[in-house]
Amino acid sequence: MRRPAPDDRPVALTIAGSDSGGGAGIQADLKTMEAHGVFGTSAITAATAQNTTGVYGSHVLPVEEIEGQIDAVVEDFDVGGIKTGMLATAPVIELVAEKVAASDAPAAVDPVMVATSGDRLLDPDAEDAYEDLIAESAVVTPNADEAEVLTGEELETTADARAAGETLVKLGADAALVKGGHLDAEGEARDAVVDVLVTDDGAERFEHPRIDTDATHGSGCTLSSAIAARLARGEPLRDAVAGGVRFMERAVRYHYDVGEGPGAVNHGAVRTELAERAGTVEAVEAVLDRIADADARMLAGDGGLQLVGATPYAERPAEVAAVEGGVGATRTGLRANRGVRFGVAPRAAEVVLGAREVDPAVQFGATIRATDAVDAVESLGWRSVVYGPPAARATGENQLRDAVEDVIAGVDETPRVLVGEREHSVAVLATEHDRLAERLLALADAIESGD
Repeated sequence: MRRPAPDDRPVALTIAGSDSGGGAGIQADLKTMEAHGVFGTSAITAATAQNTTGVYGSHVLPVEEIEGQIDAVVEDFDVGGIKTGMLATAPVIELVAEKVAASDAPAAVDPVMVATSGDRLLDPDAEDAYEDLIAESAVVTPNADEAEVLTGEELETTADARAAGETLVKLGADAALVKGGHLDAEGEARDAVVDVLVTDDGAERFEHPRIDTDATHGSGCTLSSAIAARLARGEPLRDAVAGGVRFMERAVRYHYDVGEGPGAVNHGAVRTELAERAGTVEAVEAVLDRIADADARMLAGDGGLQLVGATPYAERPAEVAAVEGGVGATRTGLRANRGVRFGVAPRAAEVVLGAREVDPAVQFGATIRATDAVDAVESLGWRSVVYGPPAARATGENQLRDAVEDVIAGVDETPRVLVGEREHSVAVLATEHDRLAERLLALADAIESGD
């Protein structure tokens, strides 16, 4: 008989409606909590018939049934965080406000009123009932339309969002996160989304690029449940919000292409990224082994060679594997200075990440600093583009990534090679590690032939 190895983890409770389509509601909340390493429990307020195209029916459960679910959870589990979603009617909202007030767990209140499809999920006469629940919340997370209903204030800009957040904090919320997906940010491009977090200490903006997709159904549920899960883990509110925004952004960008509608939010993107890391390291090592076995030392040139591999959902250099210290040439062949690790080659990683902004299928790359490599690319006749500093975005943390994104966005097809005009470097791109190895070996032959 084997000894058990129990997993002791925080517990969170979601009180929300069920989405038969799986993209929002209870289903989204539990997936998100699981992705955060939190044990998710639930109290279902309503059963909805919906999918990626809309809501086709809704049945609100009796209040006593909802209360029974909540009581069953809190009597057995040490709940560390609460998330509320679709509450549908005034009696349900009033019940949940009482239960949240009786709990020591911080609550993230998502005042769900209308689905992304435009279908209404809250009785109009229940809107005023939210005031007591807001007063008990650690953070309330309305979108612009919901904030207008709750505050009676018109929202058009991020300044309006801050004013609405201040009103919600005055109603008793510890904090208000007003989501700005449909707002204008004064003096900023419309391709930026700015969410505004307001507390008694002031306001903070969380800005991220707008994702060109309509697959946002469930994004609000995902964000609020991510915050609740992080609060259950003991994170400070500001960190929970920042982490929740990042989680939600990735879940939308890498959404599932399912159903006849826009698709479904990918609540497992972060966990999949982590799960793919070991395989990505092995892939980079396989490329290194192939070019080393072929004695392709000419690829190292005078400035060395760097091999990188991004996980399928990589967004940051810390999620890109590379040979630490790069690959150099010796009299006996190629030699890796150290092993393959994540986050050790930020510049080479930024090149691949910039390409992924346009073509997310790109996962692997190699950067070669050698004039001979530039000449060899021309002799091979490969699709290539020259990149330099970003013309329109010359400041910020991701200048190199922006430069690569800009130049690839300007051509019809993702090139095999990028040529750095200032660094006399060549960056070879590929969607698969085997293809990268083949291209590098072909390039090595061309360099040698040029000699």
